[in-house]
Amino acid sequence: MYTNYKNHLDSLLNEIRKAGLYKNERIIVSPQGAEIELNTGQKVLNFCANNYLGLSNDPSLIEAAKASLDNHGYGMSSVRFICGTTDLHKELERKIAEFFGTEDTILYAACFDANGGVFEPLLSEEDAIISDSLNHASIIDGVRLCKAQRFRYENADVTDLEKQLQMAQNMRFKLIVTDGVFSMDGNVAPLDKIVNLANKYNAIVMVDESHSAGVVGKTGRGVTELFNVKGQVEIITGTLGKAFGGAIGGFTTGKKEIIEILRQRSRPYLFSNSIPPLVAAAGIRMIEMMTETNKLQDKLHFNAEYFINCMKKLGFDIKPTKSAICAVMLYDARLSQVFASRLLKEGIYVIGFYFPVVPKDQARIRVQLSAAHETEHLDKAVMAFGKIGRELGVIK
Repeated sequence: MYTNYKNHLDSLLNEIRKAGLYKNERIIVSPQGAEIELNTGQKVLNFCANNYLGLSNDPSLIEAAKASLDNHGYGMSSVRFICGTTDLHKELERKIAEFFGTEDTILYAACFDANGGVFEPLLSEEDAIISDSLNHASIIDGVRLCKAQRFRYENADVTDLEKQLQMAQNMRFKLIVTDGVFSMDGNVAPLDKIVNLANKYNAIVMVDESHSAGVVGKTGRGVTELFNVKGQVEIITGTLGKAFGGAIGGFTTGKKEIIEILRQRSRPYLFSNSIPPLVAAAGIRMIEMMTETNKLQDKLHFNAEYFINCMKKLGFDIKPTKSAICAVMLYDARLSQVFASRLLKEGIYVIGFYFPVVPKDQARIRVQLSAAHETEHLDKAVMAFGKIGRELGVIK
């Protein structure tokens, strides 16, 4: 039987390759940082990691993780309500809630699990979910697991959001859900206007801060800080795998009653092991560091503004952004792969993004800035983009 299925899969893979959509993985043999080493021996500048604050190889986080191995061991070997909760887990939950100005927090193995486990326990067929059209795949999959009625509005379009809220007005409860920063474009959800509409139409709001926490807002509290609506959003999800140390782990933080229901009924929480104590320990230290100083956020904001301005001066088509994501639009899938490959030879590690990760004919190179980058790193990347861009006819 598998022979026929194998032939089907081989044919499908060949179609993906011919369309220029095949994804190859490069192998890193060094710690994550501004400069990394590949298994080929090449050392390159990394501009495609979610390492926004440069904490993935931070000595103080490593020290906290190592100490927890001696005190709490390696893994929990169980789910939280059986024997998978430590004082470190509870302390990290408390610190996350304090950081975002919320009432309580629940940890997950990843934010994909947080988003996958949030909708089904809270809403039923009597309710409505109004979702941004460019929300992350984890939100889309989480919504699919829920029986609530689904409404979708155009990306960051509050006029269309209001239309969808009017269509859903007869539903019992209404939940508006949006990414804080949209990961492929780098634009920021207009959260102040979304909250105003939620108040007008008696809806609650959920924001995924995965690409915005640690990044936007003066102190890195995300879009709730950026738009001065801290404490006015009922549900926030996020990850420890990006700005917050870059390891693994996700969370949902918000109103205490919501978090308590999730502890009782959220399937990814009830049926998955707890994050290892070493991740919780490093997470605690990370929150402490971010509370002590804004140095990393300030550097990240400078780096993002500097790089984006330089790229615009060269003539590249850059998506509007208020984040550390710079989408360099190339539109053609093959061109994005060729461009990224040529940049790698220049010592710049980036990835071409194309369908199905982004819509067809919207291929791009997504550059992600980090507080780990120095100005000379940014200048080298800009020079390489300019050289390859001229050679490939992208800019003059």
